[in-house]
Amino acid sequence: MTHYFQFLSHQLTGWPQQNYYLFFFSLGCQVMTLVSSPITWLTILTFIGTTLGVLCVLAINAAKSVNGFLGVVSAFCFIVTGYAAKNYLSIFEQVAYVATLDIPVLLSASWNVNMAAKIRRFTGKSWAVALVSTVVVYLIAGWGIGTFTDDPRPWVDAISFAISLSAGVICFLRFNNQYVWWIASGLAQMVLWFISFRQGSATLAMFINSSIYLLNDVLAFTISPWYNQKERQRVMKQEAAYAASLEQAN
Repeated sequence: MTHYFQFLSHQLTGWPQQNYYLFFFSLGCQVMTLVSSPITWLTILTFIGTTLGVLCVLAINAAKSVNGFLGVVSAFCFIVTGYAAKNYLSIFEQVAYVATLDIPVLLSASWNVNMAAKIRRFTGKSWAVALVSTVVVYLIAGWGIGTFTDDPRPWVDAISFAISLSAGVICFLRFNNQYVWWIASGLAQMVLWFISFRQGSATLAMFINSSIYLLNDVLAFTISPWYNQKERQRVMKQEAAYAASLEQAN
């Protein structure tokens, strides 16, 4: 267990500086949002979830596999927030993240080791499969959630769910094209949580969180190892050196 926590600690280091700047900017925004309105158990849980959620997406951006641990904890917070807002597909979205990304990352020894060295790109066939799958999930989810629940925003909820689910699967498969889906997901979630906030079903913190996610996704195209070859080589060397130090210690 001690070694595992040392591993998690290591995965929070060596990020591009811009990732740390974005995290502290997000933290400041969330603190201001928290203290500017009545503090309840829901606002506190939302604050914890958004803080860990931002760390999670920044870790993915930096090609660090601590996102598995952070994702599970933040998902619990977001599930409660989604239920309170009646955005039921946002609950399934978090469950899908846990099932397709967080738990596999936690259980897969190979995924956790030097992830930057395993980044791939879509082929033409991969693009077609990903796009068609996203549309199919959207249609089924929108119909199902609108028919069987009292979700007041079924089709807005559905587009956010479909894009985010696809992005999670693409991320686990280590395709850098995931960030096309993450940007679309960020925009869809901003719309969903802004409408939810205007209708009195959610706090402003979730809209701010989606905005930070979108900034992170745009940032990924410039400084992330998923796209920046120089940064990828730096992270690969860093991870190789860390693995070598562990072998020597054992």
